[in-house]
Amino acid sequence: MEESGLHPNIVVYNILIDGMCKARSIKGAREFFYGLSSKRLQPDVHTYNIMINGLCKGGLLSEANMLLKKMEESGCSPNGITYNMIVRGFLRNNETLRAMQLLQEMVEKEFSTNAGIMTLLLNISNNNGLDQSVLEMANKFL
Repeated sequence: MEESGLHPNIVVYNILIDGMCKARSIKGAREFFYGLSSKRLQPDVHTYNIMINGLCKGGLLSEANMLLKKMEESGCSPNGITYNMIVRGFLRNNETLRAMQLLQEMVEKEFSTNAGIMTLLLNISNNNGLDQSVLEMANKFL
């Protein structure tokens, strides 16, 4: 496209990044994502969500968490979808403490959780006997 004189916009890059993540090519997705500034494009909440979701699905939770912080620092506010994706990633990888911290942030920012998160929380509490504070947090969303 660029060789033809066409300049892709953020929507095109979102599609490319999403495709790379779905193909489990996190390296390629990172290259597109971090190359946006050289194209004079700014990632939007959708771009960040795509990348955070890809990182979570790839088990790269620390990097996803860092990207969440970078997102906020760059002035792009995460939304409920952002939080739901990253909380789900932490819960699926048995990082319950970090998931609970993010759930608390969600409560403070008045975002709601989705049914998938609640199901994971309830399954974890049934399997691992989570403490009362986790169950109290879950009740805030019910």
